[in-house]
Amino acid sequence: MEDQITNGITIVQENLPFYMEIGMRLLSAALILIAGWMIGNWLSKRIENIKKMDSTLTSFLGGFIKYAVFAISVVTVLGQFGIQTASLLAVLGAAGLAIGLALQGTLSNVASGTMLLILRPFNVGDYITFGSTSGTVKTLGLFGTELATTDNVYIFAPNSHIWGNDIMNYSRNKERRNDIIVGISYDDDIDKASKTMMKIMSKEERILTKKDKEPKIIVGSMGAFSVDLTVRVWTKKEDFAAVKSDLTKALKEGLEKDGITIPFPTSVVKMEGEKAAKAKKAA
Repeated sequence: MEDQITNGITIVQENLPFYMEIGMRLLSAALILIAGWMIGNWLSKRIENIKKMDSTLTSFLGGFIKYAVFAISVVTVLGQFGIQTASLLAVLGAAGLAIGLALQGTLSNVASGTMLLILRPFNVGDYITFGSTSGTVKTLGLFGTELATTDNVYIFAPNSHIWGNDIMNYSRNKERRNDIIVGISYDDDIDKASKTMMKIMSKEERILTKKDKEPKIIVGSMGAFSVDLTVRVWTKKEDFAAVKSDLTKALKEGLEKDGITIPFPTSVVKMEGEKAAKAKKAA
């Protein structure tokens, strides 16, 4: 028994330098990985806080730098254990091809994110619609874009899903057109209704009055219950929703005040036979 213990101690003593070396390598590897992750996050935040650079670009570059620094850290750690970098790159290249074929969807998100960054159909802070999704862009990352709906619901959309759809950007143009449809009775005078509505629009200071964007009233169609007039006005993008709401209210109140009828669907019920006779007697 004593001989076994003695042999064990002898083996440990003989291999102690090796154990110490492995321990130091593991410790240094852990420190390198931790440092790489911390430095990557620090650089990412620094880039994202650069005010002179476009917020969409800083968001994208921040994510790219973070993962790039961590990848360098991993390669450095592997070098600590004697793995040749050239051989590693060759293996990674072959593995990357196989992984790329398996992860086509993920890589397409990176490619789509790059195209979105280059062509810039939207910026951080823009309100956009793609497919059936709408929201305000919060960040554009390597793999996906974060948005918030008008009622502040979080959305994470893969970049390939955005890139593969038509993108409607409601914040890009400085001015937007508002079309409000107003129905009037067939018995009412269209010219009188138009004058009333023009008078109401003249009181709204947020409506633009440029030569090519003057307020207009267009006779749109003759519906089943009304003649539909389209009130067409231009506003600044930030006033769009407020003007639509306020002007609709003002038009309704103004038309009623001037005796213009805003009709609604009505139905005529015709009764025949015994039911009609009973109804007459009841009357």
